[in-house]
Amino acid sequence: MTDAPATPTMPAAGARRPTIQGADLGLRRRYAKERRLKFMGIAAISLAIGLLALLILDMAGKGWKAFYATEILVDVDFAEAEIDPEGTRLRSTVESADFRSVANDSLYAMFPDLDDRAGRRLLRGFLSVGTAQELQEMVLDDPSLIGTTQEVWVLASTDIDQLWKGNIDRERPENERRVKDDTIAVVDQLADEGRIRSAFAWNFFTHADSRNPELAGVWGAMVGSFWLIVITAAISIPLGVASAVYLEEFAPKNRWTDLIEVNINNLAAVPSIVFGLLGLAVFLNTMHLPRSAPLVGGFTIALMTLPTIVVATRAALRAVPPSIRWGALGVGASKVQVVAHHVLPLAMPGILTGTIIGLAQALGETAPLLMIGMIAFIADVPDGPLSASTALPVQIFLWSDSPERGFTEKTAAAIIVLLGFLITMNAIAIYLRKKFERTW
Repeated sequence: MTDAPATPTMPAAGARRPTIQGADLGLRRRYAKERRLKFMGIAAISLAIGLLALLILDMAGKGWKAFYATEILVDVDFAEAEIDPEGTRLRSTVESADFRSVANDSLYAMFPDLDDRAGRRLLRGFLSVGTAQELQEMVLDDPSLIGTTQEVWVLASTDIDQLWKGNIDRERPENERRVKDDTIAVVDQLADEGRIRSAFAWNFFTHADSRNPELAGVWGAMVGSFWLIVITAAISIPLGVASAVYLEEFAPKNRWTDLIEVNINNLAAVPSIVFGLLGLAVFLNTMHLPRSAPLVGGFTIALMTLPTIVVATRAALRAVPPSIRWGALGVGASKVQVVAHHVLPLAMPGILTGTIIGLAQALGETAPLLMIGMIAFIADVPDGPLSASTALPVQIFLWSDSPERGFTEKTAAAIIVLLGFLITMNAIAIYLRKKFERTW
């Protein structure tokens, strides 16, 4: 026999029956909650975008002037008596010549009215200290310049650069600004004669650090950051991916693997300065590796990046459907073949994304590098991973601590360069994820 269909039960006597108006009211309340939640999400995203735009606009407003340098057109007299009195044209003779005097004498000749001691002291403050080296390199490249007079655009000093860029207020009283009225008068005369201009500051991208703002550049820090990222990637990517594959695909599930997983997750949240202390204790004090070298910095940053790569790789491996593994095992593939030929290729987009984001985070780290001595003033471009070097974040930290007005715009410009690298790396991660992404 079959059971008889259940009869609907009637509401008990005195119970309130749902009405159409009550159902509509509940539906409207639910829709109102959804609209509020949607509004809060849009507001949060808008706030984040607004703050990011504010940061970028603030840095751009402060740093765009650093991409331009002030130059002065000087009639340089490459007098043979000053450079090569014996006429040998030997490189050693040219290198020993006093090109600072050559530059100053040429400037004195352009302003014969300022021939007293005070006037010459005033004119000496117009040219950058790097002018002598610039003129020397010109003569070394072309010895035929000796004995001739050439019009040469040379870098202006920091004070003249700041005055020409408008960072020094001319209207302030003379005793409250760095440049005097006589200096402003000479600058105006140069402007009237077309002998002063703003040109793109190529030296910002080709020079290393300097005590003089007009000569300071980010090339040395960029090379140091390059070596850091190369060493970090060479260590952290193979170890991180291999560790994640073993833990996720091969390791037995017991208390030891659980302990390892907990420690990896905890290490991913440890402050970066702790890894700097570890690098100081192990690589410098114990292994006696060279201080301030990108090799030590790469080892230290690699330790910090490893947990991030392991966590990201494991998440990408878990995202691969189990049916892929079962299907491969069903046709006779071994466990290694399943992982190598099926799971890893499908998890590659997530692995690449997590790896690049981890390296981008490493590129912006400062605290670990400060602990291993990469905060030192380095005026030379490193020629290898064992040379003393600095990195872009550390260079920004050093410039931000300088009282010179010229370094303020250099700091903002270096931040723009660093943000450009970080945005590029994240864009590459998004592109690779979209390119290799698979859906099921």
